[in-house]
Amino acid sequence: MQRPIERRPDKGRGREGAKVCVLGSFAEALVMTAERLPQPGETVLGRDYRETFGGKGSDMAVQAARLGAAVSFLGVVGDDAFGRGFLDLMRAEGVDVSHCRVVGELRSGVGMVIKDAEARNLIVVDPGANALFSREDVDAGRAAIAACDVLLAQLEIPLDTALYGLALGRELGVTTVLNPAPAVDLRGVDLSFVDVITPNETEARVSAGLPPGSALPDRSVAALLAERGPGAVVITGGGRGAEIFADGLHERVAAPQVQVVDSNGAGDSFNAGLAVGLGEGLPLPEATRFAVAVATLSCTRWETVPSYHRRDEVESYLAGAAVPRSAREQRAAGGSA
Repeated sequence: MQRPIERRPDKGRGREGAKVCVLGSFAEALVMTAERLPQPGETVLGRDYRETFGGKGSDMAVQAARLGAAVSFLGVVGDDAFGRGFLDLMRAEGVDVSHCRVVGELRSGVGMVIKDAEARNLIVVDPGANALFSREDVDAGRAAIAACDVLLAQLEIPLDTALYGLALGRELGVTTVLNPAPAVDLRGVDLSFVDVITPNETEARVSAGLPPGSALPDRSVAALLAERGPGAVVITGGGRGAEIFADGLHERVAAPQVQVVDSNGAGDSFNAGLAVGLGEGLPLPEATRFAVAVATLSCTRWETVPSYHRRDEVESYLAGAAVPRSAREQRAAGGSA
């Protein structure tokens, strides 16, 4: 039913050789904080409006780069201030954007985010230029895909483009990871070229054609997804960690306990960590444990990109050190950054 992850002999060459290619999205995040999330039809007062980088592909690329991977990004952005800011960010993080197309017909994607005092959030995204990401863009980036260890895709880009890219990656001997978010019904969709599919609990149900709140056990939901042909199903559960379902393997990976400040972007952080771990040749359970730790740490800081920790911080944490603090937190405590 499910298969082990396969690699070309030159793939998974260890930490120094890890290469990740992201088929991705970018959306400028327009963020506001409120004491609580509004109910339908209700207006609440907010504070601290800010604009920050967002989009699942953008987040994944930054996190993977901060974990030490060589990262390339394939996607489409608008010829506007948000798009230019995104390209500047990617270059500053060391991400190759030579295959990211800039267009004039649509603006860059935008996401509106409301956060509350309990670290919950509501998000609405207008894909904008992401909707123009096509098979032709994937073909134009074929060399970047062929050169990577892991190809990572999500669904803020057209489903057809994501699947086409993953199929090409599989053809080229690359490990393929699909984060099916935002979730769509994947019944009848061939996923035999996906090595690992990584939904959260709600996305897993929607992807399997079930109601979002279905009480069907995760194991049964994973079995439904496995019928589509992926090599493994990894269902993330927020603060509970992740659960792996693969041929002959069922393993729960618990999340470390931390003080959660903001969970926004933790799923993207997890997927980036998983891609880096797999790209370094770690077996799926070990790569998942690494990814859970990376995502957990991201919850200890605000926003997405500012919350993403670097490799030395993650390794220090895994070695038993305290949760690394941001420069702002250190200054507030009277220490040096």
